[in-house]
Amino acid sequence: MSKRKRSTSTDKKLKDGRGQGIGVDYKPWVTIQDVPSLGRVTRLKGIKIPRQFEFLSDLERNYFYLLEYSDLVMDIREQYPLLPVEETVIIADELGIKHPTNPKTGEPVEMTTDFLITVNKNHQHQHLARTLKYKDDLLDERVLEKFEIERVYWERQDVDWGIVTEQEIPKDMAHNIAFVHGYSDLSVIEGFEEVTAYELDDMSIYFIKKLLAENQTVKKIAKEFERDFGMVVGCGLSQFKHLVITKAIELDLLEKLDVNQIQQIKAVRKDFSEKVRAI
Repeated sequence: MSKRKRSTSTDKKLKDGRGQGIGVDYKPWVTIQDVPSLGRVTRLKGIKIPRQFEFLSDLERNYFYLLEYSDLVMDIREQYPLLPVEETVIIADELGIKHPTNPKTGEPVEMTTDFLITVNKNHQHQHLARTLKYKDDLLDERVLEKFEIERVYWERQDVDWGIVTEQEIPKDMAHNIAFVHGYSDLSVIEGFEEVTAYELDDMSIYFIKKLLAENQTVKKIAKEFERDFGMVVGCGLSQFKHLVITKAIELDLLEKLDVNQIQQIKAVRKDFSEKVRAI
């Protein structure tokens, strides 16, 4: 097969660093600006990889929350390109499947995988390719054809590939992480701008001790926290969310978090558990 000439848009994306880099330096191949017709798009600032992430569906965003919270996940690259396009064209030809094309030009377009994830498994880095799709969409034969091209591509790269549907994503857990996600750094939260690391430690220990007593709702503890530390309204719940997202405390996130209820703490992170016991 003769080598195809790359399109101008492909050259521009490569020049811009799209689909390249790792960690904070990675740039997704497809961004929200590239698909203005889609309704459910989201941008989020990552915690473990502090860059802007781009999601083209609620399903992608919810899955991202689970990846962010997992201790196994080291890197997350969304909208990852299957390059070079000649490779997927060859695979499509071998499978007897029509390759995705630009509707205006009829030329083959680059395919993408929703997530390329790097995990730490048995002290070794391993890549996982995951495509997100709602279960009902899997009834579409054309969707399955494109997934077959994707599957074979990753098989030839020796990368584990799989489809994730809404059934594999615990909705309550994703919503719980979304609830606390923006509170990993309290210094950017109103009321905490001038709080020192030493003071924040004291505040965390205070809150954890109250939670461990299991005799007050989170909301009640939050109000007492604000009173005792002279903080503005809202700081108490911000402190609670910070403890959850930084894993200072471990809760059952498979159950919906309700600040109007008493929360049972499953575990306290070692650095805090020792300080709590010392009080």
